[in-house]
Amino acid sequence: MRLLTLARDLRRRKARERAHHFVAEGVRAVDALLQSPIVVRGALVAPQLAGTARGEALRAALAGRGVEVQEVGAREFASAAETDSPQGVLAIAEVPQHGWDEVVAGSGTRVLALDAVQDPGNAGTMVRTGAAFGAAAVVALPGTVDLWNAKVVRSAMGAQFTRAVFATTWDALDRWRSANGVTLWGADAQGVPLPALRSEIPGRLALAVGNEGAGLTAEARRRADRLVSLPIEGVESLNVAVAAGILLYELRA
Repeated sequence: MRLLTLARDLRRRKARERAHHFVAEGVRAVDALLQSPIVVRGALVAPQLAGTARGEALRAALAGRGVEVQEVGAREFASAAETDSPQGVLAIAEVPQHGWDEVVAGSGTRVLALDAVQDPGNAGTMVRTGAAFGAAAVVALPGTVDLWNAKVVRSAMGAQFTRAVFATTWDALDRWRSANGVTLWGADAQGVPLPALRSEIPGRLALAVGNEGAGLTAEARRRADRLVSLPIEGVESLNVAVAAGILLYELRA
């Protein structure tokens, strides 16, 4: 029952940080994980995975990678799963050790910084959106949900398995920006509307997006070279993941 015990333990952030392991749950997430260079330590499989072509293909892929598989009952699996309707497969893998030293700042570099973003679905969506629009990294600043939370991993749909995604501090971001000449813009409803800044978009840019309810933290506001907004009508605000996606699209090099 070693893998089952570990999977249950990894539901807690402190356990993930201590062990440097995370859980990928569901057929799509596990399949994407197996296609990445990340080290997979083991997998749990429940009866509901059997009987489908995708399930059988995934079992074969696990075997092909030489991954240890533990068969468990539906109730045991549910005790380790984070979803309400689990698909019967989860994998345990090593958290890749990314950092600022691998984020190369060149012409057109974009970095997405999550500033106290707390909803796992939003965070995962922004990891995926950052990958889609060519962000060199998506980073979690203090107060942000763990980017290796199982719900974040599921929402990101494999995007963080091949991209630079990691937690950082404001001081570390400051040092990287200073060494590489990177401007920081913060997304804020009271900021300058983006269309008015077309001619001023920096070549090297980090974009900070804030908490779902409170917006940017004081730390972000103090450091931001400029606050920017999206001109919207008929509503007070946009979901942070939606806003981040539009901004990244408009700010792409």
